[in-house]
Amino acid sequence: MVSAKTFATAAVFLVIGLVVGIFISPVVMPAPKPQIVSIKFVLDWAIQGPQAPFIVALEKGYFADEGLAVTVDRGYGSADAITKVASGVYQMGYGSLDALIEFNVKNPGKELMAVYVVLNKPPYSVITLKNKGINSVKDLEGKKIGAPEGDAPRRLFPVLARATGVDQSKIQWVSMSPPLREPSLVQGEVDAITGFYFTAYLNLVALKVDPSQIVAFKYTDFGVELYGNAIIVRKDFMQSNPDAVARFVRAVNNALKEVINDPSKAADYVKLRDPLVDRDVEYQRLQLALKDNILTEEVRRNGLGAVDRARLEKTIEAVVTSFGLSRKPAPEEIFTDRFLPPKEERTI
Repeated sequence: MVSAKTFATAAVFLVIGLVVGIFISPVVMPAPKPQIVSIKFVLDWAIQGPQAPFIVALEKGYFADEGLAVTVDRGYGSADAITKVASGVYQMGYGSLDALIEFNVKNPGKELMAVYVVLNKPPYSVITLKNKGINSVKDLEGKKIGAPEGDAPRRLFPVLARATGVDQSKIQWVSMSPPLREPSLVQGEVDAITGFYFTAYLNLVALKVDPSQIVAFKYTDFGVELYGNAIIVRKDFMQSNPDAVARFVRAVNNALKEVINDPSKAADYVKLRDPLVDRDVEYQRLQLALKDNILTEEVRRNGLGAVDRARLEKTIEAVVTSFGLSRKPAPEEIFTDRFLPPKEERTI
């Protein structure tokens, strides 16, 4: 039988052991949350279907989940977006690689960097109507083509002309504002127009043009090696906030995969963000962008967001030649893959 004294002694040691155990046990602390970083982001154009990845990332909280306080503003063209990012008004933006290449060459010391390509192929095209009798790019010789002077497809038409043997001296360009582009084609003031296919096509349909009468010569169908739009960032912000840039890219990558899986729902978010847009039109625009510009064979092979170095070199060469730039920058001056999520997270 255990004596009362022995029992009391054991109890004392038990209490001491428990107390000591409490003090020497490791304390499990919750993982620290990432520091919240504010990012001002400017789009290339209005809030439309092709801009859905950024809207979904914002509306569904993907940016917030990454510890980012992001504001997304509409833009007025890639050149405008790039200029605003370079000025410091925005830390990041969305614009075409051709506009970025031109800016970097012309503004040494202020260069920006692309970190994630959304449009693997640009939507650049020449569009006409069947009654114009233009059945090939070569048939554009002797015709009038309408477009704004700063229109990217117009400025890069020399690339298409070289690829198809078109004599550019036989092309008559008619300058106009964007709202007059499609109406001028329908009214017969010009024989063709240049523009983004997913915009010009839907604008023509909205003007009651029979879709079967629309003829499009998409630049990438003729071996033109160009990349489209990408996320761009100021170098100083990229260097001082590398983790924030990586988190931003990860959020957009996740949102883009969701857009691909359910474009109809993505169009709902576009409508939620801008109640004035026509939800069904933006759904169609998004579907066109996914089919022609985002879900390419290269993307299925290399994953979302990445570039092929050899193709990027051809893009740079084409832009430098067409724009008459003073030098040809190296691919590393235009794009970096250091912020891309692992390939398995970008595979579709």
